[in-house]
Amino acid sequence: MTQSRVWFITGASRGLGRAFTEAALAVGDRVVAAARDVGPLDGLAGKHPGDLVPLALDVADRQAVFDGVERAAAAFGRLDIVVNNAGGMLYGMVEEATEEQIRAHMDVNFFGAVWVAQAVLPHLRANGGGRLLQITSMGTGGGMATVGFYGAGKAALDSVSEALAMEVERFGIKVTVVQMGGYNTGLFTTGTTATEPLPRYRPLRTEMEAMWGDAVAPEPDTAAPVIMELAALPDPPRRVIVGSQSFDHVLEMHRARTDLYRSWEHLSRMAPG
Repeated sequence: MTQSRVWFITGASRGLGRAFTEAALAVGDRVVAAARDVGPLDGLAGKHPGDLVPLALDVADRQAVFDGVERAAAAFGRLDIVVNNAGGMLYGMVEEATEEQIRAHMDVNFFGAVWVAQAVLPHLRANGGGRLLQITSMGTGGGMATVGFYGAGKAALDSVSEALAMEVERFGIKVTVVQMGGYNTGLFTTGTTATEPLPRYRPLRTEMEAMWGDAVAPEPDTAAPVIMELAALPDPPRRVIVGSQSFDHVLEMHRARTDLYRSWEHLSRMAPG
């Protein structure tokens, strides 16, 4: 009989984290589900006694993360798959955001993910390997008005995850940057901190809201099969885009950037180096 795997998932009480937790439990795996508020996990824990351990955790608190990971590893004796999913949205123009808002946002979306990675690596290494799935965004290839800080945090996580993948692969630890498309996760509602709007940006804000539109995003559980497949692959990719439409959008963004570089190639080549 194949031994069940042990997952550690952050931001597990809602949205994508909740969907990933349910998918792992559905195949007989065990999960330590971390979230600031684990109350929404009570019903799920009741359905999976012994297989789901809710863990109250604020990933912005480095010491709490290290202590929490020790408890997570002790719950089932090991960790096999870590999903760095916890995050939030800071919505507004760059000029509008306060220092407190910016720092709080980066503490969760970037530093929180780094603390989790640092804390789990010794456990994965001791097991002879494991998986670390870094949940970022399809939008990390370029900034966009009103969501600049969200993109910045995810882009920073993208970059450090690429470096981390090179550093830990010799220990049998596989790191994958998972660039998520748009899903109905509540990120723009319960997961959002909004800036105080400045009147000068009202026209642009109206344009951006029209561009976002009111189309219904896919449900998070439609993305879960990708995560399950990544966890099962013996040699997973270092980067993957999740979402058919998102895949096309990312390719288009890359083509547009390449065209921009080419149009100013003469300026680039004026300098050596």
